[in-house]
Amino acid sequence: MANTHRSVRRTTLLASAVAVLGLLAGCGNGSDSSNTASTPETLPGTAAPATGTSTPASASPSTTQPTATPETPGTPSSSAPAEQTRPATSTRCHTSELRASLGRVNPGAGQRNYPIVLTNTSSSPCTVRGYPGAAFVDASGKQLGPDPKRSDGSPATVTLTPGSSAWAGLSYSNPEISGARTATPDSLLVTPPDERDPLKVAWTAGEVPVGGNESSVFLTVFSPGTGA
Repeated sequence: MANTHRSVRRTTLLASAVAVLGLLAGCGNGSDSSNTASTPETLPGTAAPATGTSTPASASPSTTQPTATPETPGTPSSSAPAEQTRPATSTRCHTSELRASLGRVNPGAGQRNYPIVLTNTSSSPCTVRGYPGAAFVDASGKQLGPDPKRSDGSPATVTLTPGSSAWAGLSYSNPEISGARTATPDSLLVTPPDERDPLKVAWTAGEVPVGGNESSVFLTVFSPGTGA
């Protein structure tokens, strides 16, 4: 009995020692596992877990600043309004700014000569240059005879201040001498240079040549004054 009791006690002590050694071995393995990162398991249908590694601050994308585009010489800046080109102001006299009249006849060498006078009726200066347009018409407005011809001349710009005038000569051969076919106009239509709308002047000077020999009517360029 005494030997049996000793065997049991020895067996118990051995078992306790083995258990203590096993416990120490287990603690040692736990210390090593804390220094070794285990590979995370990826489950189907789920995102892989983060590795826990943070991105350095220097690797963060910086905010992109807009880069100013250099200006091309001669090109206006987009921030400044483009300069607008203004058309040059015309000083030409327009039909609406003028009054037409016919001066007194100036006979000479079988000719009849009349000054066509344009007067500035506006409140601003304007200019005339060159030849007028002219046509004899009857009471219905139908033109009598061909268009007048232009005499040789050197056009010059005539400035008309408010109320001032310029004149151009209208001349033709005396029908009584030339034997040309004649007609008596109702009016003379006068068109200022470079204009389209005419001014009507009553015609009271009798017959004018409209066909046949020596039937041409001539015009001269404008000059300052009334031609009186």
